[in-house]
Amino acid sequence: MVLDFVRTILAAGAITLLLAFASLVVAVLLGLGAALCKVSRHRTLAASAGIYTFVVRGIPDLVMMLLVFYSLPSFIGQVAEWLGFDIQVEFSPLGAGIATLGLIFGAYMTETFKSALLNIPRGQIEAAQAYGLGRTRIFTRIVLPQMIRLALPGFTNNWLVLVKATALVSLIGLQDVMFRAKGAAEATGKPFTFYLVAGGFYLAITILSMLVLAWLARRYELGTRKLAP
Repeated sequence: MVLDFVRTILAAGAITLLLAFASLVVAVLLGLGAALCKVSRHRTLAASAGIYTFVVRGIPDLVMMLLVFYSLPSFIGQVAEWLGFDIQVEFSPLGAGIATLGLIFGAYMTETFKSALLNIPRGQIEAAQAYGLGRTRIFTRIVLPQMIRLALPGFTNNWLVLVKATALVSLIGLQDVMFRAKGAAEATGKPFTFYLVAGGFYLAITILSMLVLAWLARRYELGTRKLAP
């Protein structure tokens, strides 16, 4: 019986990983866009990105998730009714979780990417401009590779925190690892056993992520080591 519950919990790992990776994609896209806005010369864009990061980082993750899952559909419905439309809006737990975690960690990725962008030597960009390279080639050939190398430590930390934060989505009904562990604990009266299984799953993901990202960091450091005196 215990082994059956353990299999059920681990089988939900696919949902947890889907949630984590999809949220990461959203967070990276939002973070990169907001970071570029923050370092741009357009005050409106910079101010908008600043407001986004300030507000999102100032609201607890759980509160943000409940706002998106419960309050946002109601708000959209009220606006639609005010406009003369009769529609019912509902978010799936998975969709709400991806949107919320992507929004939250997009704010943290913003600061990570912004710091990396500001640490790229300006002279390299000016030299590329002097050679006649366009903005796209400068970004893809010079800015992006260096930004990845400089952002990897912060990116690693954000990713590890994001993976653990996926457990919050179980509170809005997503049948992930944490949801299944809670159900098994209540059904058998053995919370320590099944919460330990859930904890082991997250720990395994953390260890694997650290190994992969550490290898990636070493790969990006190869060029800088060769150029070091």
